[in-house]
Amino acid sequence: MRLDAGELVDFYESAMGRAARRAVFRRIREIWPHTAGLRLLGYGFAAPYLKPYLGESERVAALMPARLGVVAWPSGRPLTVLGEEESLPFADAMFDRILVVHGLEGADAVRILLRQLWRILAPEGRLMVVAPNRVGLWAQVEASPFACGRPFRRNELSALLCDTMFEPLQWTRALYMPPLKGRRFAQVSAGFERLGRRLLPGFAGVHLVEARKSFYGAAPIQSRHRAVVLRPAHTLQS
Repeated sequence: MRLDAGELVDFYESAMGRAARRAVFRRIREIWPHTAGLRLLGYGFAAPYLKPYLGESERVAALMPARLGVVAWPSGRPLTVLGEEESLPFADAMFDRILVVHGLEGADAVRILLRQLWRILAPEGRLMVVAPNRVGLWAQVEASPFACGRPFRRNELSALLCDTMFEPLQWTRALYMPPLKGRRFAQVSAGFERLGRRLLPGFAGVHLVEARKSFYGAAPIQSRHRAVVLRPAHTLQS
């Protein structure tokens, strides 16, 4: 099963989606507290997590792969672009920070995608990947967008990054609350996060890993070119 951009918009505008975004963004902000003067790219469906960085970063952009379609974000002056995961439309070393959300798990050629992200990341830049945890509830329940595509164990994700010339630096987790619908449940999600981090650290819904470029140890991965299929645009309100 694959999601499209419209379904992800609906999820993040729901009570459960808003609670999930808050929980994940707390961990992102802990690792990247400041991006002043930096060029930031969100890949996949990262737009819901980029808004707090708009006022401080030198440049912010959101690239959505053709398999998802694209949404107009933000509504006043859209910074989104549709691209092909095997040939990202940016110059080498263009971004200082790259945030990947809803990106790796659905990729058709994940190693080629990561090598493309390596190419456009500055030499001293940082990549952050948010990916579903194979043993977490959010990778098992159909109502969760993190149940679509390939989930990862930490060692699998670490090996994948190392194979594509990234060096993992920091790890954390988020989404200990179960993916249940309901406004009242979403209101107590912060309590679930605190308890989960303390009592069941391995059963979080997503891994978050920050990595930097490595310049040793990986062979080139050849790209396979495909035609880009455009989909109707949606609007992300938040």
